[in-house]
Amino acid sequence: MSLTARKEMLNSLRQKYQDSSWANKGKILDGFVVATGYERKYAIGLLNSTEDSIKPKPRQANLKYDEQVRQALLSVRYAANQICSKRLVPFLSELVPAMERHGHLRLPADVRARLLSMSSVTVDRLLKPERKEIKLGTSTTCSGNLLKHKIQVRTFADWDDVIPGFLEAELVAHCGGNTQGTLLNTLVLVDTDTTKKRE
Repeated sequence: MSLTARKEMLNSLRQKYQDSSWANKGKILDGFVVATGYERKYAIGLLNSTEDSIKPKPRQANLKYDEQVRQALLSVRYAANQICSKRLVPFLSELVPAMERHGHLRLPADVRARLLSMSSVTVDRLLKPERKEIKLGTSTTCSGNLLKHKIQVRTFADWDDVIPGFLEAELVAHCGGNTQGTLLNTLVLVDTDTTKKRE
C-alpha cells in the first residue's frame, strides 16, 4: 500500500475510530494494522491524533559548528588579520597549534577537531553574520570606468604564470579615519615574482 493510500485510509477511519466503543475500536485497529503494516502502538497513535498533529517535524539544524566553534574561528581569523576563507583554511593546521603553543588559544579537543576540519565554504557561512555587522572602512578611491575593461585583474588563485612585471597594487590613505581636507596617499606596488616593493 502506498503512502498516499495509507493517509487516505487513516483520514477516513480516524473520526470513526475515535467515536466508536472500545470493542469496535479493536476491530477497526486490527483492520488498519493489517492493511497498512504499521506497528499496533504506532497505529493507535495515528488513529487517536488530530490531522494537524501529524505534520512532519521540522528538520533539526546541523549543530556540528556551534557558537563555541564560531568563536574559536573568529579568534583565529582576527589573529590572521581577517584574511579570506580560501587563504585561512589551508593555514589553520599551522596557525591553531602556534596560537595554542603561545597561550593565545585554548580549545577543547572536540572544538579543535571541528575547527581544523572546516572547509572554506563553511567558514564563509559561519562568518556571514559577522560580515554584516562590520562597517566598511574609510576609502578614498572610486571605481574608474575609463580603464576598467582594459586592465586585466586577477585574484590570488589566477597567479599560475608568475613572471617579473606582474604587480600587486595598494593605495593607502594616511588620513586618520577622516577623509575631509588634505591628506597623504601612498601607492604601494609589489612585483609578484621578485617581491620587490616600490612606493
